[in-house]
Amino acid sequence: MDAPATGSGAPLSEHARRASSFGAAAAAYARHRPDYPVAAIRWALEPVAGLLADPVRILDLGAGTGLLTAQLAGLDCGGRGTQVTAVEPDPQMLAELERGLPEVTAVAGRAEAIPLPDASVDAVFAGQAAHWFDLNRAMPEIARVLARGGVFAGLWNTDDDRVGWVARIHEITGRKHAVAFTSYDPDDEDHITAWTLGPGSGLFLPAEGAGFEHAHARTAASLIETMRTHSMFLIMEPAERDQVLGTVAAYLASVPETASGKFMFPLFTLAQRIVRR
Repeated sequence: MDAPATGSGAPLSEHARRASSFGAAAAAYARHRPDYPVAAIRWALEPVAGLLADPVRILDLGAGTGLLTAQLAGLDCGGRGTQVTAVEPDPQMLAELERGLPEVTAVAGRAEAIPLPDASVDAVFAGQAAHWFDLNRAMPEIARVLARGGVFAGLWNTDDDRVGWVARIHEITGRKHAVAFTSYDPDDEDHITAWTLGPGSGLFLPAEGAGFEHAHARTAASLIETMRTHSMFLIMEPAERDQVLGTVAAYLASVPETASGKFMFPLFTLAQRIVRR
């Protein structure tokens, strides 16, 4: 099947198809995707701890259904409260966020044209999102809305395929459904640290990175549902998707760690932070 066409009649790239695929699975995304380690969020804010306003003004950019937004809204920043704004381009994802977090300011917008004033936030977070941005346009926009000395942080949950049965799942799926800790390709267009390179180099101090152990409580059935929310499965032909997920389900039923009841699915969260010059 050909890729969907753009308004000009040109086919969308696979990257563009994946980036625009999540709205159809918004409710499942909110229900099944993991959150982020609080330690990673606090690490991201460390360079600006002494500069933060009260309340701390935080933008969750590419906020999706609000998984990270909720954590930011409930964060204790050394006695300071938080004032969180969520920006999300997909109307279905945004509607899910607004339904779940009615107390948070949520607005339609993109990283390439952020609907906020200059120097209006102390920190910008992007959870599982920065690799979808048009970095040449997004990095100046992020720098614009950040107060001088503010921080931009990206967080990515990766499947910890140092664990044997997790690695086997990636082998069964052709390593397409999610980023694995040991096997992401730094030359791929989705490389998760690409945003720290050229487009932001003159606007931010050099990037810093860290990693955090994490886990997500799952059953075999809910892990399959989580996989259905990943972009490669969302754009896959239904017959192929059902075949691959059926093979994964059979494997999960055969592995002692996942065959019955709840288990903790091991994740490793990669974090990157850069400070506004």
